[in-house]
Amino acid sequence: MVGKAKFTTIDGYIAQFPKEVQAILEKIRQTVADAAPGAVEAISYQIPTFKLNGSNLVHFAAWKDHIGFYATPAGNAAFQKELARYKMAKGSVQFPLDAPIPYDLVAEIARFRVKETQATGKAKS
Repeated sequence: MVGKAKFTTIDGYIAQFPKEVQAILEKIRQTVADAAPGAVEAISYQIPTFKLNGSNLVHFAAWKDHIGFYATPAGNAAFQKELARYKMAKGSVQFPLDAPIPYDLVAEIARFRVKETQATGKAKS
């Protein structure tokens, strides 16, 4: 992430990065929006977030060498096999900037989180 600016929109967040990173962030944004109809954009924890029914669905952020995608521990656990090649923590995964971003997988995870959120009535964030 660049600087210590406070962001109020995803557009403002994305604008701070070089053009090639902006393109990746915009594609992730569109991928999640397409996979999660009804989700709304927000900034939470100073990074782009999609919310559904008032609860956090997924977050994403750009870092020096990777894109962080945060789909909660349940989101990562459900796709552990598919995410195994990436560096992960309990609720996050790092997609290296020097490799193709798995947009189809991002969409699958977002759809999973939509179903999870709808089933529980509240996302586990």
